[in-house]
This record gives sequence, structure tokens and C-alpha cells, in this order.
Amino acid sequence: MNTYTDQFWQSPDGLRLHYRDYAGPADRPVVVCLPGLTRNARDFEGLAGRIAGQWRVICPDMRGRGDSQYAKNSATYNPLQYVQDINALFDELRIERFVVVGTSLGGLMAMLLAMIDAKRLAGAVLNDIGPVIEPSGLARIRDYVGQGRSFPTWMHAARALEEEQSASFPDYDVHQWLAMAKRVMTVGQNGRIVYDYDMKIAEPFERPGGEAGVDLWPGYMALAGRPLLLLRGELSDLLSTETLGEMARRIPDAVAVSVRRVGHAPTLDEPEAVQAIERLLERVAQQA
Repeated sequence: MNTYTDQFWQSPDGLRLHYRDYAGPADRPVVVCLPGLTRNARDFEGLAGRIAGQWRVICPDMRGRGDSQYAKNSATYNPLQYVQDINALFDELRIERFVVVGTSLGGLMAMLLAMIDAKRLAGAVLNDIGPVIEPSGLARIRDYVGQGRSFPTWMHAARALEEEQSASFPDYDVHQWLAMAKRVMTVGQNGRIVYDYDMKIAEPFERPGGEAGVDLWPGYMALAGRPLLLLRGELSDLLSTETLGEMARRIPDAVAVSVRRVGHAPTLDEPEAVQAIERLLERVAQQA
């Protein structure tokens, strides 16, 4: 697997934020991987490891996650602020063209980025997210975000994840649950295993509209005219087949792929996802 360097940038309001930088050629757009609500840069280890060297890959920890600083004001844990943070990173690295891979919240950010300045996007992957979010999926997420649980061992953490998310990953074995635990959790100061995010990220999310706050159809439509991949977990409770169908209808060139036996959200290491992302990047390379 290709190695990365740990780097930091500063948010507009002065937070020290972390990203992984996987080296790649300067004559191609940068691949920017944006994680879900409670996730971090580690979510994209598989994808980044496969394509680094051929592409430069940037995997940020958003504020309040991973190795990024926690915000003093929990109201700044919202998608519009995250987009401002990412634009500050783009300015610092002088990134003018990029391919965005957005999982869940990261996909909301991708649509917001397109709404602000679509010319910069060379391609996009929306992973199990669309302009319409199913209430049942939101309710499930609200149930577990910000609970602040801790565990004595990694095995206990893995078993807790299995209890919480087995409906989304019914075929996972203990090794896969352990791997997921090590992506989403860390060892806390007291030696117990804890979730690797600020529990206060749940506070804005608990308010209606806190998941996005704007009509995202214009942002989605701004992705037209470039390679676009729409991934959906077959068992997803956040992105419905009806919304996916409407997305494909509105942008007929978009490629829609269902990931079998997975809910919210595909890890991007599934064979269907791997092949679909490879094909999208091939199209981007041909147009670059």
C-alpha cells in the first residue's frame, strides 16, 4: 500500500485540521475523499492505497474528527462550515481541479462544492447519498451519534459495532468488524476505546435541517457535464431507490451502481465499487 504524509491546514476560524496526503502526479486532478458524519480519513485507506501513485489523494479529517482540532462552538459542526474548511485547504494547496469522492455527509459537501463553483470539479462519486435523505435513515443516525460510549478492548468495540450496524453489513465477520472499529474509534486518554470524534457534532445535527440546511437538487444538478458515479448500498436506509432513479433521470450520463448486501454506507472496497471508481477515474484521465 502506498504511504502518505500527515499534514495540517488552518480553518478560516483558526482550527488546526489534519489530512492525509498520498503522492501522485501533478498533471492530473487531485482526488479528494470526504468522509461521513462520524468518520475520518482512515475510511479511505483502501481506495487511497489502490490509486495513490497514479493520482494524488487528499483525505481530510473534518473539524472535530480524527486528528483535527475540536471546535469550541458546536454550531460550526455543519456542512456549510465544512465546505469553507475544505476551500481553505484547496487555497493553501493551490488545488484548482479535483475529483470528489463523498460518502454520506461528504456527498452533501460535494454537492455544495459544485453549487459554489462547479468548474473546479473534474468528476464526482456520491456514495450512498443524494439530494433527498430518507427520514428513517436520519432517525437511525441520530440514535447513535454523540452517545459517548467506551469499551475496554477492541473486541468489545467490534461487538458493539456489530450490534449497532449488522443490518447494514449482514455478511461481516469478526475481522471486518474489528477493522471497522479501528477506523472509527481510537484509544482514549484513560486507555479505553472511544469513538474518534467530538460528541458535540451531534448537537447541530439534532435540529431539523441540520444535516444540510439547503435544497441540494441545484447542487446535484451542478455535477452534470462531468464523470459522475452514484453508488447505493442495496440495503441503504438513507438513499432510496426512488431518489436514485430520479437522480439518474435528471443527469442521464450519471452511472448508477448498486452495491450488493451492504447498507449505509459502502466502504468503497467492495468489488462493484472498486470497478466503478476505476472506470470513473479512467474517464477523468481521458478528459484531463
